[in-house]
Amino acid sequence: MASVRNLKKDLNNTYGAIIDGALIHQVSAPKEDQNKSEALIEDVITDFDQIILEINKKDVENRSKHLRSVNHKMEENANQFIERLNSL
Repeated sequence: MASVRNLKKDLNNTYGAIIDGALIHQVSAPKEDQNKSEALIEDVITDFDQIILEINKKDVENRSKHLRSVNHKMEENANQFIERLNSL
């Protein structure tokens, strides 16, 4: 089982990099519409909060299996966010 601490670090680093990329896009292309990058940042923050709540759930039947599914969900969502970032 991956430790909760490492899972939270991975979540923070991955989602932080996506937000940094969106902010860099806003600075490097100020004439473009900023709504798409702002919406992406809001979606990343919302998903971050939801995943943190899932990680902190204590009343699950099989904690190890639950954390693996949370990790898988995080990776899928991060890939979707990266695709959206690349399309900006």
